[in-house]
Amino acid sequence: MKIPKRLQPLIDDGLIDAVESQLMSGKEAQVYVVRSHGERRCAKVFKEAKQRSFKQAVQYQEGRRERNSRRSRAMAKKTRYGQKEQEQAWLNAEVDALYRLAAADVRVPRPHGFIDGVLLMEMITDAEGLTAPRLDDVTLTADEARAHYAKVIDDVVRMLCAGLIHGDLSEFNVLLAADGPVIIDLPQAVDAAGNNSAERMFERDVDNMRRYFGRFAPELLATDYGKEIWALYAAGDLHPDSPLTGCFEHDTREVDVEELMTVIEDVRKEEAERRAALTGDREPGVEEAAADWRTAHNER
Repeated sequence: MKIPKRLQPLIDDGLIDAVESQLMSGKEAQVYVVRSHGERRCAKVFKEAKQRSFKQAVQYQEGRRERNSRRSRAMAKKTRYGQKEQEQAWLNAEVDALYRLAAADVRVPRPHGFIDGVLLMEMITDAEGLTAPRLDDVTLTADEARAHYAKVIDDVVRMLCAGLIHGDLSEFNVLLAADGPVIIDLPQAVDAAGNNSAERMFERDVDNMRRYFGRFAPELLATDYGKEIWALYAAGDLHPDSPLTGCFEHDTREVDVEELMTVIEDVRKEEAERRAALTGDREPGVEEAAADWRTAHNER
């Protein structure tokens, strides 16, 4: 096929021997099947920011660490330099995630390098050596669904132990290779410890997998791995080999409103006293508001 412009420099440098075909074109990138060092590999060509249709980059990037303070300030101010660096950070995210997850024994495509916005990585194939299908394109037996679900759950646990959440996991982002499910498409990978939406995104990822595999093995729909795994993670008790049950006991106790308001009142009083000590004045309305609340609560 005609060599895409973005791949020509890699051919000139001997990193790619030949381009065989285009595998897919998505909202984030175009993927080609190439020959590289005697192997069939994938070349993922990321689209420029103005061409991408993914609109939630800021939400996913929250919590990602930027060590260079000058670069960090420029990105925060959205200067021209900062926007360029923001774009580069977004492009580097998938590469960094792949290396990090491969080291954590998560089944992802093995990366082979990232040059000028092009990611060279392992070609995922099925048992016959053909391009592996997405989960959405296959029909599973109940036993296959159970086995693949268990493998995906094992991988999301390992991902979380490595500090990452996929953030967009579904049957469209998992390939079914000869050796089982392979998680792909990680440019939006979420920092588990630094993102305020991490818990919600993690549970959404797991629930998407539960609903998909539950089509073929309905008993899987009753599992609740998302909340169980996150509870272990939040408590500092999650490990790659942590035993899981798929069950989670939800807290159904009613909120003690009176106790909650007492705590709030105590905090407000402490803050009023602190300010009074600094200024010599009493914060107006704190005691009056507390008294009003007590009166209204007693009347109820």
